[in-house]
Parts: sequence; structure tokens; C-alpha cells
Amino acid sequence: MTAQRTHARTQVGIVGAGPAGLMLSHLLSLAGIESVVIETRTREDIEATIRAGILEQGTVDVMVSTGVGNRLLDTGSRHDGIEIRFGGESHRVDLASSAGRSVHLYPQHEVLRDLIAARLAADGDIRFSTSEVSLHGVTGTEPVIHFTDADGRPAELHCDLIAGCDGAQGTAKWSIPDSRRTDHFRAYPHGWFGILAEAPPSSKELIYAHSARGFALISSRTPAVQRMYFQCDPTEDADSWSDNQIWDELQSRVAGSGSPLNEGTIFQRGVIPMRSYVCDPMQHGRLFLAGDAAHTVPPTGAKGLNLAISDAVVLAQALERFFGTGHADLLEGYGRTAAQRVWRAQHFSWWMTSMLHLAPDTGDFDRHRQLAELDQITGSAAGRALLAEGYTGHPIAHTNPRSVVSEALRLTAGRRP
Repeated sequence: MTAQRTHARTQVGIVGAGPAGLMLSHLLSLAGIESVVIETRTREDIEATIRAGILEQGTVDVMVSTGVGNRLLDTGSRHDGIEIRFGGESHRVDLASSAGRSVHLYPQHEVLRDLIAARLAADGDIRFSTSEVSLHGVTGTEPVIHFTDADGRPAELHCDLIAGCDGAQGTAKWSIPDSRRTDHFRAYPHGWFGILAEAPPSSKELIYAHSARGFALISSRTPAVQRMYFQCDPTEDADSWSDNQIWDELQSRVAGSGSPLNEGTIFQRGVIPMRSYVCDPMQHGRLFLAGDAAHTVPPTGAKGLNLAISDAVVLAQALERFFGTGHADLLEGYGRTAAQRVWRAQHFSWWMTSMLHLAPDTGDFDRHRQLAELDQITGSAAGRALLAEGYTGHPIAHTNPRSVVSEALRLTAGRRP
């Protein structure tokens, strides 16, 4: 016998418990707006998946000002600069002096732990381990999310609006008809060979390296776990490389002046494809896309997580105005407002990628051009400022000055960590 479908209702149904979905739910809660988060993964899977974590100044401000930044301040690492290594020489770009802002190294899974803990402490409704999620009636006045709950029971959630925050591989964006949706997409001819290794840090700040063998990035996750990457063919088989081969490749790409590369035990490896994507529009009827569901960027610029948070801030302000006053103007403009920052981030990520990576057809002219560009960026105050402003993040749009987010950020103005 078919199980009877359960019914529930909320103001905002959120599909996906990633950075965008959880931050949106958190911000809505602060504004007194109900939401339910539908997620296919388990809580354990979410909190155990180690992901990148360079937080722009704006992301840090949002977390601290809305009460989910205590662990970030206690255990995260503030970085006032980055190191760019090319031609065997190291060049430090001082972010704080060049742009007046910094970044924090704080892994994404820690951000998610903080947001999940905050939502559950506030009796937030997160439905983990769901399946068969589908959206219905998004162009009507009461869209519905159908799903199967963790106990295998069919369920439906009736909402005033739906936020599609289910990532690049999710289903939300496909509720926008092909005739109404434009997929702006670019695939890069290289991927990143990434490792996690038990080793001491090689540098206090990130190292971005350009070499005759290609790009490399030396980053960190914790004082005992380091994250490193080198440019590779996107079809590369990570398991075909021995540990010694991996370390030799990394060492050759970061060789030169500056901090030496500390080696250790590699316990995770994989190849990450590099793509740029933007869904246009980011809204359809009463469906609003946020985070990787709406856009993805190559990881060179460290923008993915930060764009998800900024989307959530912009959308939360619009929803607060809608539910508080009945005015839908900010909701109707959400996609245009969010897309301005998205395309800036797309450009910055593309620029960093093109400046530091070798394409398959890169010749002597292109290598000399890249070296000249790197020399110009690191060798002048204007160049360093351009890089620093993009890297630390452009301001997040504050469209509703009476929103909880805007008020919280005003209260913390001038007291940045």
C-alpha cells in the first residue's frame, strides 16, 4: 500500500543545506521569518566534507554580526596578504594596506557546522537525508516541494516562496524552463590535482605559484592538515600518481625564494574540473536561486562560498521587505542585484586563472606575457590594489537599510576582527 503523503507549510522552502541555504535560513530566522530546509545528505556527510575556506571580509562581517562567527574568530586564521611566486621569486601582496580589508582561512565545513548548530539551537527545521526532491507550481502563489523524508515517507511542503540552494548538481535550476533560461558556461582546459596531507604549514599565507610546468597553490586547512593543488589535465587519474611523484611535481612548481614546501602523509587526493557557469535569470516566478545552483566559478579566486553568502544576504533583505511590507520590488530585482557581484567574481576568477595557468597551446609569447602581467600586478601599488580589492571581495549589496542584516552590520561597523 502506498504511504500517505504528509503535508506541511512554511513561508520559505529552502532546497539545500549548503552555505547559501543555511545562511539564508539563519538570516530569515533573525527576521522572524519561517523556513524549512530540505537536504538530501546527512548532517554527518555535510560536516565531514572538507572544502576550501577563504572567507572574504564581507563574509566574515556577516557571520560575526549575525552571531555565528565566534568559532571563526577563535580558530580561523586572519590573512593580511598572499604570496605570488613566479620566475623563482616570491612577491607578497599586502591585502590590508592595498585594499583596507583582509581574508580569513576557515574551511567551508566549519562554516556549515556553525550554521547548522545555530539553526538547531533556534529550533530551526532542517530535514536531512531526504530524496526524490522536486519543485511544483513555482509560477503560482503557493509553490510546493515534494520529497521523501528520512523515514521513507512521501511529503510535500507548501511555501510562499522557494529558494533553490541545492548546488551545481541540484534540480532547482531545471524548474526554470529552457525557453526562459540561458546557461552561460565555460569549461577550462585544465583541472586541479588536489591533495590533503598531514604536514606542518609551509607558509603563514597562501602561495600562488606560476611556473614553466604550470600553476600550483599551497594552502592550509588546519595547523596539522594542508591543502595543495597543481594544474593538470582535467581527465587525469589521481590514483595513477605515487606520493613521491606528487611531491616532486609540487616542489618543482613552487621552487625558488620564499618558504620551503613541507611534505607529509597524503590521505586524500582527487582532480577538480574547472568551470564557469551563470544561470540567467536567477529567479523564475516564486523560485529564487542562490549559491552554486545559480553559478559556479573556478577555484582560483576563492569566490564560491563567498558568492553563496552574498546571495543569501541579498535574498534575505528582499524577503524581509516582502513579508514585512508586502512590497515585492526587491524580490523582483533580486536576480539583477545578485548578478552584478556574480559577474565581477566571474571576471576576477577568470583573470586569476588566465594569469597563472598554462593552456595547452601556451607558447613563449604567452608565458612572457603572463610574467609581465604578474610583474605589473605585484610591482605597482595600483596593481596590488586591483588584486587585493578583488581577492578580499567587493561590498555586498545592502538594498534594504531596515533589514536585520543591514542593522547588524551597522552595529559592528568599525569593529572588524
